[in-house]
Amino acid sequence: MKTAIQHTLRAVLAGLAIAAGRGAPAAAQSVASNTHPPYTPADAQFMTGMIGHHAQAVLIAGWAPTHGASPSILLLCERIVAGQGDEIDLMKRWLSDFGEPVPEGKAHYMSGMDMGDMDHGGMPGMLSQAQLEQLDAARGPEFDRLFLTFMIQHHKGAIVMVDKLFGTQGAGEEERSFRFASDVYADQTTEIDRMQKMLAALPPSGSGQ
Repeated sequence: MKTAIQHTLRAVLAGLAIAAGRGAPAAAQSVASNTHPPYTPADAQFMTGMIGHHAQAVLIAGWAPTHGASPSILLLCERIVAGQGDEIDLMKRWLSDFGEPVPEGKAHYMSGMDMGDMDHGGMPGMLSQAQLEQLDAARGPEFDRLFLTFMIQHHKGAIVMVDKLFGTQGAGEEERSFRFASDVYADQTTEIDRMQKMLAALPPSGSGQ
């Protein structure tokens, strides 16, 4: 999954190096700095989808205080709520700036709802209704375990979405879109590693600890 992203990063860095090596006149550099590749429908689709993706993460992370989460999970959830909440605002501004429809940016959940096969718009990693209900019913150590398991799934889905963006011809080249998608890839890859270690450190399920 890293190949497309690494290729795009190398291309952008190479272009910057060439421009710097040529010592372009200040006026030309100014014009170049203000001329960015236009966004594509894939960029707008990525931003729209990622708002919904982030919203679900914020929703379930917000359950930690009422579901007996451990201090380490509480801290992780606080970071997710704050960080992904800020990123939702960033994505909504991006869509607004380009005149694209701006989604609400909130996830809705009601326990016991019969949603059938939920349509997440092709967004990988999203929790199903059954998974949401399972997590909502858990408390204490079982909540910790399920939260980490499901959030790892969720983060991996976000990485797939980034890889799909950079694998689409012409997409992911608009400056803010490129920077945001790259940050999502780096941040969520790091968090997956952290959560996998936290999950491995939990006592065995059903141990009563």
